[in-house]
Amino acid sequence: MPLTKLQFKPGINREGTNYSNEGGWYDGDKIRFRSGYAERIGGWEKVGAAQFVGTCRKLHDFVTLSSENLLFMGTEKKAYLEDSGALYDITPIRRTVTLGANPFNTTGGSGSGVITVTDTGHGASLGDYVTFSGATAFDGLTTSNLNKEQVVTQVVDSNNYKVNTGGSASSGSTAGGGSSAVAAYQINVGLNSTVLGPGWGAGTWGRFTWGSGAGSLAGQTLRIWFADDFGEDLLMNIADGNIFYWDATGTTGTRAVELSTLAGASNVPTVARKVLVSETDRHVICFGANPIGETAQDPLLIRWSSQESPTDWTPTATNTAGDLRLSQGSEIVTALRTSRQILIWTDHTLHSLSFLGPPYTFGTAMLGDNVRIAGPNTAISVNDIVFWMGQENFYVYDGRIQPLPCTVRQFVFDDLNRNQSFKFHAGSLASQNEVWWYYCSADSEEINRYVIYNYLEQTWYYGKLVRTAWNDRAAGQRSYPQAPSLDGYLYNHEFGLDDGSTNPASAIDSFVQSSDFDIGDGDEFMFIRRIIPDLNFTQSTATAPEVEFTMTARNYNGNVTGQGSNSGDVIRSSVVSGQDNYTNQLFMRLRGRQMNLKVSSDTTGVKWRLGAPRLEMRPDGRR
Repeated sequence: MPLTKLQFKPGINREGTNYSNEGGWYDGDKIRFRSGYAERIGGWEKVGAAQFVGTCRKLHDFVTLSSENLLFMGTEKKAYLEDSGALYDITPIRRTVTLGANPFNTTGGSGSGVITVTDTGHGASLGDYVTFSGATAFDGLTTSNLNKEQVVTQVVDSNNYKVNTGGSASSGSTAGGGSSAVAAYQINVGLNSTVLGPGWGAGTWGRFTWGSGAGSLAGQTLRIWFADDFGEDLLMNIADGNIFYWDATGTTGTRAVELSTLAGASNVPTVARKVLVSETDRHVICFGANPIGETAQDPLLIRWSSQESPTDWTPTATNTAGDLRLSQGSEIVTALRTSRQILIWTDHTLHSLSFLGPPYTFGTAMLGDNVRIAGPNTAISVNDIVFWMGQENFYVYDGRIQPLPCTVRQFVFDDLNRNQSFKFHAGSLASQNEVWWYYCSADSEEINRYVIYNYLEQTWYYGKLVRTAWNDRAAGQRSYPQAPSLDGYLYNHEFGLDDGSTNPASAIDSFVQSSDFDIGDGDEFMFIRRIIPDLNFTQSTATAPEVEFTMTARNYNGNVTGQGSNSGDVIRSSVVSGQDNYTNQLFMRLRGRQMNLKVSSDTTGVKWRLGAPRLEMRPDGRR
């Protein structure tokens, strides 16, 4: 029988039905397309043994004057710096106070390590972190039990709260701790998921798509951080919260402080949606800030510091500090810096912010109306071309706004948990010419899927992976792209071939599956006798790497799996093993009106790349 070469269009296409996409790929996971051919993605490993607290939703890479390459990591509970696999807690302190005499009470009973702490107006919330020092031992609790970082386990009232010291009290009903105990409270922890408020008109117009539930995000949004470097120092802020500063002249473990507490600080914004640095002109810019002399946030106000000064925000005739307010939209959602301008998304418009110089310093221009973005972290700039995820489509801006043609658009946007859109995030993988978007599927409260756009080859593909933030190699400063997961670890990506979250590393399941194909539009049955694979295992570390080829034959589009049934699918699988497979043959006899091919792997040490396999097939009658 003659051989037929199978050459499918690169990328995955889910815009039509399986059958209507004949000649293309219809499904896949943990694969990419390079030069038109499918291959498995790289593996990942833990960066170090250190585990962070909370869910990390922000990474920012920067370099100090001493050539230390540091990575900022922000969770809903903590702020960290990562350096060579070690984590340093730089979470700001909001309040330090010397407690009254014997401020602790072992009210948990004998053998319990729970103590009640008395501090008038403590301002602590459930889950907050407080560090005690100078406390004396009492009731069987040692100084090492007391003088350490503690977690607030219960807020009794505005003057009392409880922590679990991990010790064992003798009586469990004694006051103590001495008269010199000091409490240092870290900033209050935030939410890990968005909680919507009910009712019509609770949120801003256009925040959610038509037909979705009304809700307000005010005060109930999960905590996300923004960060940027000012020289070798680090600026960071909590979305719709305060602004903080970390000085690189201190040690790595020196905590960040409120920007407003630095020497010479003048009218520093106390609340902002996002802070970033305009690199070419050296201004610190806040988006959605409070006006001078007011505490309430103006969601459309943009304020900037004087040039080269992150602390001077008072406009005068001798500096360049100032502000302006956008005239369209109801709130700023996010902003993104490019080399030519800063792009600003409101809830339904896109603006540019450009440096003009004195006396105006900055000016804005509206680039488009009815332009929306899915979340604050869903835009990315690659070579000064900006890609972002909207609420119903993907977009690109290269001087003009255009919808990005997408072969998986319906598949992605029909399966979103829009209530958790603040968790969605974009990242680039420059080595592969890819933009990644991570998102929550409709049945998930947490990030569990990704979609990839290869901007060089203009192909789309997707898969399942839990990564809550992303940092590319940062122009060579880091050896690998990095991303955190829900297990509290940071991972190097495109590293090795396996899943390094386990010890030993486990296999990464990957597959790509074609759409159905037929002979003569399915008028005749076809009979498959054998398949000649075409793939290689270059870079594989397994002694005998293998890939499974699966052919599925069916009589009609709607058939359900039922091997051997005339009305169902018939499935045959064979394993290909070895380093190069261009002439090996697999025998898999099956018959049907239409068929599809699936290539998959689920073993360690395997890297595969598919070429153009051939089928021995012939027509086999009409009945």
